[in-house]
Amino acid sequence: MNSNPAKAPRRAMARSPADTALDEAQAVLATPSTPDARQRHRALLEHAIELAEGVLDAAQSSDTSGLRAAKRTLARAHAARAEDARYGAGQLARGSQRAPTSDDCEDGWERVESIVQASEASASVALRIAAELDEPRTSKVARAAEMSAQRARQLVLERNRSYSFHAEPTFSFGEGWYLAAAAVLASVPIQIEAGKPQTAGAELFLNEAGLGPLLVPPRPRPLANKALPDLVARAFRLDPSAAQARLRAAFLGPAPIPSAIVEWVDERLAGASSGRKVLMWVRYGAHHAGRNTDHEELLVLCQILREEGLLPVLVGDALRGHAPPGAVDLTLFWKDPLFQRGNMRRAQLLFFEHLRQAHGLVGQLGVTTAGMDGPALMGLPTMYLTQEPNVRLGKWVGAVPGYEEVVRDATYLDRIRRALESWRDRT
Repeated sequence: MNSNPAKAPRRAMARSPADTALDEAQAVLATPSTPDARQRHRALLEHAIELAEGVLDAAQSSDTSGLRAAKRTLARAHAARAEDARYGAGQLARGSQRAPTSDDCEDGWERVESIVQASEASASVALRIAAELDEPRTSKVARAAEMSAQRARQLVLERNRSYSFHAEPTFSFGEGWYLAAAAVLASVPIQIEAGKPQTAGAELFLNEAGLGPLLVPPRPRPLANKALPDLVARAFRLDPSAAQARLRAAFLGPAPIPSAIVEWVDERLAGASSGRKVLMWVRYGAHHAGRNTDHEELLVLCQILREEGLLPVLVGDALRGHAPPGAVDLTLFWKDPLFQRGNMRRAQLLFFEHLRQAHGLVGQLGVTTAGMDGPALMGLPTMYLTQEPNVRLGKWVGAVPGYEEVVRDATYLDRIRRALESWRDRT
């Protein structure tokens, strides 16, 4: 028998239901994640808070130890909720930046703000309890809650409202055109990727387009570009002619088409029919490979073009398989040094513009590819092929003049033929 009171073992304090719920909440996050883990964690946290508050409401003022224990549990639960809210705000912030429209983005950030406020409210409760108890362990818990709330608030304070202009050649070149278009039409701020092969060229293009005042220094957490087509579509719906005129003035500039571009195009079309022509886009990319050109379909479409008295002009990626009879092959034109200089973006648009002005170009057709978007915004009638409606670029249908989506159904070739007839007969 141990006769030394100092050596007597401590009697373990009974765990309260609030403590048990809080422990269960923390255990949920310690185990392998499941789809509903966060929801269960939050439900258990709320339950622990309700139980602890219930103890405080029912406790007698003489039960000092019971009150202090309940307050400690409540402080721990609010600290956990402050951290969970910080996590949730971070997840929602990232998702909001990838929203398909600017309205969806703003709605998401409003929800982020409400979650941040919840984190701050829980931190405030934890700090108040720490001040009442005036003990190190609860003060440590409260400081952790305060740090979570501060980090949550930083998400809002550091929100990056600019859109990223990608200057890496492996990224979709065409997306730069509708980012610039959104800047012209909706004054969105732009940050250019720094230190990339096309950084200087992108900056030159944007400055020549009069967008220099909208350029901002690049910084982390850029807004993803999914909302850009919607912003462009809104401007076109308000006034299609004015929107197109503004873009043409910004992107093409006031000077005549450079003689080097004129000579390059004329030389490659020497001997070709002087009749009306249609760009036939070829796409072979690793990203969304399912959207790539099907060679058999390409041959069929080129045959329809010829039957309608239109000359197919192949553009885009290198052709795979034999060339369609009677087609002019200008694929990979963009790799020519003439179109890879600092002003490459304007030069490529001027390439299309000269085809329109001097060689009877009346439209463009092909699988969904961002390369078509620049000419489409400049006013070139466009049909893009897709297996199912394109949620993102479908917003331009009915807004950007002449921009059509062609879903591959049983009658899609007939629809293409009718559109080509209108292109051919347009005066």
